[in-house]
Amino acid sequence: MTVRPFLRWPDKRLRTAAEPVAGITDDIRSLWDDMIETMDAMPGVGLAAPQIGVMLQVAVVDASDNRNKRIRLANPTIIDASAVLNEHEEASPNLPGIYAAIKRPRGVSVRFMDESGTWVRRDFAGLEATSVQHQIDHLNGRMYFDRLSKVKRDMFLRRARKIKN
Repeated sequence: MTVRPFLRWPDKRLRTAAEPVAGITDDIRSLWDDMIETMDAMPGVGLAAPQIGVMLQVAVVDASDNRNKRIRLANPTIIDASAVLNEHEEASPNLPGIYAAIKRPRGVSVRFMDESGTWVRRDFAGLEATSVQHQIDHLNGRMYFDRLSKVKRDMFLRRARKIKN
């Protein structure tokens, strides 16, 4: 397993939708292993392949306290979302040193291919739901700050540019 380097915002790949995977191969399993190692090194609760320059719809999430509930997702799609929103501080290793309070559905149902290549539907809640939604955004070429109002996003990006320079 290898800790992989992160793309730095504003790399255009962070704004590009990832390609679906046709099936779960040893290469995908190896990528997931590297992504878990990389996620743990951040440390963080999730990671999408485009964040490390791999343009495939592959993500990992582990929001557990003991870091022992690794969820490997391929081609994830939100199929249902709670009307109740939660607010969490979100950040990204692609844009270090800055974060924002983002409101997202408290719970989501997601359809994805698991590590065995089986399509599953799973419900996520709380921080786990937030992380899954954050990773799906990355897979679709979106950053968490895209969910801010225009005024807040503009202020956020000005702050990000100052930190970057």
